[in-house]
Amino acid sequence: MHNHREQMMRDKNPLLNVNEEQKDFDYLFPSKTVLHGPFKGLKYPFFSSVCSMLYPKLIGSYEKELHPYINRFLETNYSEILDIGCAEGYYAVGFALNKPEAKVLAYDIDENARNLCYEMAKANGLTNRININSSCTVEDLKEFKFSNKALIIADCEGYEMRLFTEENIPNLRNCDILIETHDFININITNYLVKLFSKTHNIEIVKSIDDIEKAKTYTYPETGQLNLQQRKELFAECRPGIMEWLICTPKSN
Repeated sequence: MHNHREQMMRDKNPLLNVNEEQKDFDYLFPSKTVLHGPFKGLKYPFFSSVCSMLYPKLIGSYEKELHPYINRFLETNYSEILDIGCAEGYYAVGFALNKPEAKVLAYDIDENARNLCYEMAKANGLTNRININSSCTVEDLKEFKFSNKALIIADCEGYEMRLFTEENIPNLRNCDILIETHDFININITNYLVKLFSKTHNIEIVKSIDDIEKAKTYTYPETGQLNLQQRKELFAECRPGIMEWLICTPKSN
């Protein structure tokens, strides 16, 4: 579900395999463990990431714009957590590690992503807690039997406009939902989803921070000796522009 970001990264650097990060900052992470942020302590069994940059995840700055919401989710009791477009498992395994009461279902159409997600689950002792699947459809969300309150995370490179519909919204009315919207693929996505979810959910829109701003403002103990250019390379998430996330919480709450 990450084909567009993968192509963008390849266009920027055709020699870069998106599943094998450059090695410049590997020395900062000898244990391949997330150092800060909501998923501090999450173990990576590999120096690899699927269609997103690895080092921000390991340092703990990845999607820092969302950390207040992720922390709020971590304090909420969920019966199920669905991660649609799970990549190598940063969110799926991170939530499973911190939410032992929840059943976690991870979805990605990319076989390599699913394999890496399984390896990460295994490295964190969570293979019995995470159900890894290839795809999640409109019908799947319509028919899903939520046993109580659930969390849905969707990062599926434009597919979100097809995944969430009038057909399945009634079944999601009690779910907390986090969606990364990809208006660079289709400029109508955010407007469509806001209109769709406004019937059942309160919606907050969070905008991404530019990589240059991250370099100038993000600080961690491990990065104190890095110059500004090095911090830019470490923290960069290589988004094609300012992007948005929708934080949808049920009006029924």
